[in-house]
Amino acid sequence: MTENAPAGKDERAICADPILGANRSGNQSQPTGRNAKPPLIVIVGATATGKTGLAIDLAARLPIEIVNADSRAFYRGMDIGTAKPTVSDRARATHHLIDILDPDEPMSLSLFQQLAMDHIAAIHARRRIPLLVGGTAQYVNAVVEGWRIPAVTPNHQRRLELEREAGKIGVEAILNRLAAVDPAAAAKTGPNLRRIVRALEVFETTGVPISQLQGKDDVPFQAIGFEFWAPRDELYARIDRRVDDQVAAGLVEEVRGLLDRGFDPNLPAFSSIGYRQLMSAIASDGDLDEAIARIKLDTHRLVRHQQTWFRKDDRLLRIDTTRETPIERVVADVGGVCRLFLD
Repeated sequence: MTENAPAGKDERAICADPILGANRSGNQSQPTGRNAKPPLIVIVGATATGKTGLAIDLAARLPIEIVNADSRAFYRGMDIGTAKPTVSDRARATHHLIDILDPDEPMSLSLFQQLAMDHIAAIHARRRIPLLVGGTAQYVNAVVEGWRIPAVTPNHQRRLELEREAGKIGVEAILNRLAAVDPAAAAKTGPNLRRIVRALEVFETTGVPISQLQGKDDVPFQAIGFEFWAPRDELYARIDRRVDDQVAAGLVEEVRGLLDRGFDPNLPAFSSIGYRQLMSAIASDGDLDEAIARIKLDTHRLVRHQQTWFRKDDRLLRIDTTRETPIERVVADVGGVCRLFLD
C-alpha cells in the first residue's frame, strides 16, 4: 500500500519552513551539503509511550514512510496483543514490515536487518524519508549501526538443549565452554545465557568464533534518533488500561483462535508478552484473570528494561511526552535534513 503526501501540501514547502531548519537539540550533526547522506528518522521508546500514533501523525506533516522495528508486529493474526497499527492506521500512512510472516515462520536479526535496509533504500529512491519505529532496541541498533551479523539461521532445538543443560549444570559452565573457543565473546556476553547460546550456536555451525564474524559497517544514511519517554508510574497506568482494553477487544479469543489453527504454543513468535501468559493459562485450564494480571506485571518489567537500555544511548534525543508535544519537537529537529534531501 502506498500513500502520497496529503493533497494540497508541497513536500518541499513543508520541509523548507524556516523553523524546520533549526537543530534545537544541539547534539546531532546535520548534513552540510547535497552530497550528505540521506536521512533516517528513528523513534524508539518503551511500550505505551505513543510511538505508533506519533509516527502516523508525522506522516501528515512530512513525506515519510514507516518501517516497523517492533519484533511483535511481524506476525499475521497477532493484532490485539501487539497493539499493532490498525488497518485504518495503515491507510493513513505507508507501513513496511508489518504482517509479513505467519507465526510459524522464522524471523532472525540478520533477516530483519536485510529487509529494513532494503526498504530504507527504496524509500530514499522514491525521494521520501524513512521512519524506523519500534521498541526492540536490538533490531533498531542492527540497522542504525550497520552490524555485521553472522548469517546463521537460529537452531531452536539446539538452543533448547543448551538452555536445559544450563539449567542442570549452571550458566557458568556453559560460559566456560564458550570461553574455551571464543574468549572475546565470553568476556562480552558475561552471564547472559541467550547471548552465550547464540555465540555457541554460531561457532558450532561455522567453526569460526562469533567475535571474528561480528563488527560494524558504514551505513548509507544519517540517523536522527529520538527516545519517547514518560515516568514509569504513568506508563504503568497506561499499560494496565491498555491490557484491559485489549481483553475487552478480544485478546483471549485471538489467542484461542491461534491455537485452534494448530500453531504450536512454543513457537518463538508466542514468547511475546500477552500471548505467552494466555497460552499457558489456556493450555493448563488455568486462571485467566491471573494470566491477565501477569501480563500487566511482565509489561511493567519490560518497560524498566527498555528504559534502562535506551538511557545508555547518548545519541538519542529524549522527549518527555508528558511535558512537550512530541510531533512539534520531531518536526523541528528533522526539518533541515528533510529540506536538504528533497532540494
